[in-house]
This record gives sequence, structure tokens and C-alpha cells, in this order.
Amino acid sequence: MTHTSDPRDSGLLARLLGELGLRPDGSEALAPRDVPLPSRLDVGELAWCSVAVAGAALASDRPISPTPDRIAAAYRSDRYLRIDGHAPEVWSPLSGFWRTSDGWVRTHANYPHHATALRAALGLSPDAGPDELASALGSTAAGGAAAAITAAGGICVDVRPEDPETDAALRRLPLISLARSVESSRRTLPTDAALPLMGVRVLDLTRVLAGPVATRTLALAGADVLRIDPPDRPEIAQQHLDTGHGKRSALLDIAADRARFEVLLADADVLVLGYRPSGTHRLGLDPAQVAARHPHLVIAQLSAWPGADSPRGFDSIVQADCGISWIESADGVTPGALPAQALDHSAGYLLASGITAALRRRAEEGGGWYVRTSLRRVAAELLGMPRAEPVPMPEAPVRTQRFDVAGAEVTTVVPAVTWPGAPELFAAPRPWGADAPEW
Repeated sequence: MTHTSDPRDSGLLARLLGELGLRPDGSEALAPRDVPLPSRLDVGELAWCSVAVAGAALASDRPISPTPDRIAAAYRSDRYLRIDGHAPEVWSPLSGFWRTSDGWVRTHANYPHHATALRAALGLSPDAGPDELASALGSTAAGGAAAAITAAGGICVDVRPEDPETDAALRRLPLISLARSVESSRRTLPTDAALPLMGVRVLDLTRVLAGPVATRTLALAGADVLRIDPPDRPEIAQQHLDTGHGKRSALLDIAADRARFEVLLADADVLVLGYRPSGTHRLGLDPAQVAARHPHLVIAQLSAWPGADSPRGFDSIVQADCGISWIESADGVTPGALPAQALDHSAGYLLASGITAALRRRAEEGGGWYVRTSLRRVAAELLGMPRAEPVPMPEAPVRTQRFDVAGAEVTTVVPAVTWPGAPELFAAPRPWGADAPEW
């Protein structure tokens, strides 16, 4: 693995490697291949490059080209998840597109507290279902509904057309931001090429897809990943089982037991933040504050939108807000969606590659490092890529693996990221909240 001073090169993969300051020997062999994720936007190339750069960052010598069918399955992992042989319901009946008096909105109410806020904002009963929601939104302007629901703590956006000027401005920013935050001494990485992150401790404060995909990738590479969740906000079971591979899971109230959390930080190598920037500031986890206290850390931050005031958001919400939903509309009347939650998955693999690059830089140069990306920045990249009418592509047989998790038989897809000596299978997810908050 060698450094390069050329920050831009032809092709998305070359540019990503340039942003990370990496040029693995043989990277020219990583030519993008067709990934069966047909859409008007080039989701397949985005997915291939995101997975390829994660593997290239982990490669100790020559990177290995990832398999397109595995990438497609990984990006659609929720479709193949089984718990005791049954496919769990992924979406809440209150999540989705809804017609308003003057357009459309998209809601996200998979978490109970977001569903409660959504109903309260519209004056609905605590047990109101999709029919009542449709009636309430149908008589309300899209902008007013989105503003009221957001103000109440729910999640809702107007379904907007694309804004090429905004997208172009976002594309002038790095897709993966990697910068030295403070000075500190070097910390070496292990020399085991098969598991390049063995012994690296990762404190995972992320939820849903993008952050957990990133930390799942680090765990696959040998890192000791400890996920911390607040005791009063249970994770949705299927989400945890879909992305919790190889991690330990613990509950800790960071605000109430700050001393214990600081001990975890002191002994960690990486902190991965998925809270909104305002939330990290409230908890004293602003990256600059944490770096000042723990200058040895690689701090990675993921948000829905770039900037210090990112509102709540998920992949489906960003798709609706930035114009993707109209581009992917089948009829131009009803909004559509990408064939996978590609913004989440791509952001996760990109964040993992940035963290790995930062750990290598820390080993070679010293310093604490700050890594960042956002779903909206990934969306801008996708919106700037070539477009075409989707061509149906046959789905290859999907390779899966089975685990026993707390007495339940869980079936998930196998890893998409690969490097020389990489594991062919994930380690099992741990039951949510089953571990102690300690290394």
C-alpha cells in the first residue's frame, strides 16, 4: 500500500482511493463490473466502487475484485433475512409515500418513538393506522405536514425534484473526508494480513444501516467492535440481526454514566458516531471535544445531511428529498425508489474504508484522525453519474449463512467485501444488549 499525492483521477474508484491517499498495488485491475441492481441511476457502479474501495483499504498487498452478485445481495440484505425461517416485516405501515393536498411526502416511522411523534403532529390517536394517516395527510399541504411532523420529533420530507446546482456544489466536497484532527504518537497495526484490524477496538454508536454496515465490515477484518445503545431505545430486532455480525452489544446511558464511557473511549482506537451533530454536541461527543480528551482516536461521523445542523434522516428520506424518488418513478406520477437502500450501504462501506485508511495513517504518521461522510453526499455522487433506462438483470442464487442467536435461527447474506485471506463468512451477531459495556 503506497500513498499518492494525486487527489483526482479518472473513474470513481480511482478518485475514492485518491481521497483516502491510498494506491494499493494492482488497483488498476479493479475495473468496475456490472452489479445486478437495475435502475435509472447507476446504482450498480456506485455499489461496486463502494465495496471495492473498502476491500482495497483492507488489502495488505494486491486487492481482490469483489463479486457483483454478492454485492447485489448485500445491498438487498433485508430481502434475504430470515428469522426461524420467516421474513420479518421490515417497514412500518406508517412509513412510505403519502399523497398530500398539493404533492407527496415520505415518512419514516419504523421506530416507535417516531411513529408516536408522527401521529401526535397530525392530531391522530395513539393507535391510528395507515388509513387515518392517509386521510390526515391528504388534506394537508406537503410543506406544512413535513414541518409539523419534523417539529414534533417525527420524520417526514416533501418529495422534491432534483436540484442540480446543489448536487454539483456537494460533489465539490470529498465523498470521504479524511483529516488529521490532533497530534499524537503512532500506534502500530497488526501484521496479520488475513485479519488486518485484529486488536483494533471500535466503539460503535450507530444505528439502522449505514453505520452498522461500516462497523460490521471492521469486525469482519478482525476489529473488536463494541456497540453501545441507550437502555430506553430498543433496537428493531431484524435491523440488529441484519448488520450486527461479529460485534458485541451493550447498553449504557452515556449521559448518566459518563465516567464509565470515558474509560471505554480511553481504551478504544476508533469511535464511530451515528447521532445527529446536535446530539453529539449535547452528549459532549462533538468530534473536536473528544479528540481533545483522547487524541489517539480515529473519530468517524456519519449523518443524513452534511453540515453541523443535519436533521434526522434515513436513506428513504434522503432519496425523497434530493430528487431520486422522482427519477426512479415508474410513471412520473407516483414516486419511486432505488432497488436497494444504496445510500445507506454505500455510505457504510465508504466510512469503513475511511476508518481503515485513517488507522494506517495513524500507524505511519501518528495523530488523531477525523473521517466523515453523509447520505446526502453519496446521493449527490449518484445523481452526477450516467443515467439510462433500467435493463432487467437476472438475479443469481444468493449465498447465505445461518446462525443461532439466543435460540433463534437467523439467516443472512455472506460478506461482499474481500481482500487476500478475508473470511468467507461473517461471525454470528450477538443478542442485542447482551454484553457488558467493557472491553
